[in-house]
Amino acid sequence: MEEIFELRACIEEGRYTDAIVLLGEMEEMGRDDKINKIESFLEILLLRLIKQHAEKRTTRSWETSIFNSVYQINKINRRRKSGGYYLKAEEIGEAIEESYPAALKHAAIEAFEGILDDAELAGKVDETRIKEEALDLILKACNQQGGSNAA
Repeated sequence: MEEIFELRACIEEGRYTDAIVLLGEMEEMGRDDKINKIESFLEILLLRLIKQHAEKRTTRSWETSIFNSVYQINKINRRRKSGGYYLKAEEIGEAIEESYPAALKHAAIEAFEGILDDAELAGKVDETRIKEEALDLILKACNQQGGSNAA
């Protein structure tokens, strides 16, 4: 909120160069916030997929969580006014890579009633397949929602 007051002061004082710099910083902060939200939903998505693959089963709750995560990722990622996306498909793939270790740690707490640590759980799943499935779910949902580059 401070940035808005500072921006107003820059404009009122005719310091337009400072105002432009401040606008750039505010835009970057907004983008970072969107990416953090996307990564939070990616972690949930990956956690559920890891549990499904490890336990070789699913529940309605997990399916709902997967659906909701994919939906929210695409909703947050879409730029409403200017069009396009905050993260392109390649960047979503990178975010999946970055989110996977945390998702695995959380999945180890939940899967098999927490009796396995994350290294043991990792041995029960195909990490590459899970990451590919996550990206595929996101891209398919984006295409169904009218996106072309998804994510």
